[in-house]
Amino acid sequence: MVDSKLLERITVNPAIFGGKPIIRGMRLSVELILSLLAQGETWENLLKDYPNLEPEDIRACLTYAHAVIANDSLDTVEVAER
Repeated sequence: MVDSKLLERITVNPAIFGGKPIIRGMRLSVELILSLLAQGETWENLLKDYPNLEPEDIRACLTYAHAVIANDSLDTVEVAER
């Protein structure tokens, strides 16, 4: 089950990173956060390195990734355009 409240933190803006999913309209992409986590970066370090990032943002990135994989398509996961 997808947590739609968390996914509200993920937005798409064609003017930022060519429309890639980003966190709350900031210039932080879901892709960056997932990449850093995959490289072994800790939540604590991410939150320290990116002061505007919140724990729920990281959870939102993971939720988004899960939704994409579970639905097997980026097109089936809707995010808000801002």
